Parts: sequence; C-alpha cells; structure tokens
Amino acid sequence: MLRFAAAALAAFTATAAIADGHLPDLEGKEVVVVTENAYPPLQFIEPGTGNPIGWEYDAMAEIAKRININVVYENSSWDAMIPAVSQGQYDLGMTGITIRDDRKEKVDFSDKYMTSAMLMLVRGDEERFSDAASFAADENLLMAAQPGTTPFYVGVYDVLDGNEENPRIIKFETFGAGVQALRTGDVDLVLTDSTAGYGYASASEGKLKIVGEKLGTEDFGFIFPKGSDLVEPINAAIADMDKDGTLEALNKKWFLDYKLGG
Repeated sequence: MLRFAAAALAAFTATAAIADGHLPDLEGKEVVVVTENAYPPLQFIEPGTGNPIGWEYDAMAEIAKRININVVYENSSWDAMIPAVSQGQYDLGMTGITIRDDRKEKVDFSDKYMTSAMLMLVRGDEERFSDAASFAADENLLMAAQPGTTPFYVGVYDVLDGNEENPRIIKFETFGAGVQALRTGDVDLVLTDSTAGYGYASASEGKLKIVGEKLGTEDFGFIFPKGSDLVEPINAAIADMDKDGTLEALNKKWFLDYKLGG
C-alpha cells in the first residue's frame, strides 16, 4: 500500500462552524482514508507533479476543517477497497462510489455528495453507433469496463444481454486504462459517469465525444465500516457544505474550470 499523510491537514484548527457549535468537533481525531487515485476529476495523480488531487481531496480537506479531524491517506485498488473498509482496515473510502443497496450490506454510506448521469464516451470520429441500442446491435463492437463498478453493471444489464462474461466487455483494472484503450481503438465504448466523461471529452481536442442519451443517474457517497461513528459528523459537514455553496464551488472548479490532460 502506498501511504502518504496529508500533512497540511494536521495544521487545521477548528473553524468558526465548530466554534459556534453547529458542527461536531472530533478534536483532531486521525481518520485513515483510502482511495484509488484513478478516477479524474474526483481523485487522480496530477501529471508532472505526482501529487494526488481532485474534487474528493478538496471536499475531504473542507470536511477535516469543519469537524476537526486529521486525515491520513492510503491507496488501494478498486476491487480491494470495499472489502477492506468493510473489515475495518480503513476508516473511510472515497473513489466516486455509487450508493447501492448491495453495497450497504457490507459498508455504511454517507449521505450523497454528488449525483451524476451515466454516459457513453466514444472516439470523436465514431459513426457506427449513436446510442445504446445501436451499439448492442453490432456484435463486432467492444466495450471497456472496470469489474465491480456501476459502469460495468450498466453495460452488462442495460446495454448488453445481462451476461457478466460477455466477450464484448473487455475488463480493465482502472478506468483510465479503459479510456486509453478507447483512444487506441482496442475498444469502441467506455461507459462513464458525467463527472469524468465530460472532462475527458472537453480535454481531448475532438478525439473523444459523448453520444446517446443518459443511461440513468447515480449518487456518490463515502463508505465506512458498519456502525462507524464518523458517518453522522461527516454527514453534518456535507450538509453544511451544500448549504453554504461549497459543493457547488467544487463542482465549478473541477468540472468547468479544471482541464484534464491528454
């Protein structure tokens, strides 16, 4: 595991929100947060600097200030993350995790911090299909997907035939690897939530585009071991950030102003 402490967070003191008593004060409690660092613009490694950045990092820094916690970050693969949090190896997981009933059996979720739509990302010169139905109808077309993710299940059950081993679904360990395979022509479609899809399309100089209608929406939340006493204070911070416009400001920063490389 790659472990790195967010040293700047250790210097944060209680904010006015804590001081006036409308948010809980966790008195500098250490909270170990696990992430994948592979899902821009929510969390990723910045090219050129090697620093982990993204919407979720900024949101967690705000939460840390508001409820007075000291955040320590660790890195994990997606497929190991939910089991590890469920077993109590980490206090919290963040990586654009869709709130789903089957996952609630293993972990507790925060309230949603973002709602995103599922979209179809294709190459800029794609003309063979324009929606889910026309993609499914052409057996020569391939889809990239990261097993265990919402895009994977939407691809299996809403686009294709419900067979999770369908050979038309090419599995990749990370979302970014699937996008790279799309760029090089090894696959023809990547399903993505709008948080990443629009960012990649707008930064691609016409090499990638979004086609078709939205394939539904999903709510993102942080995950915790079952029964965690962090859920309530973090929910309070999320609500506070929503009320004062901080979440909206983060959306503007990362989905409108920030340009993903490549």
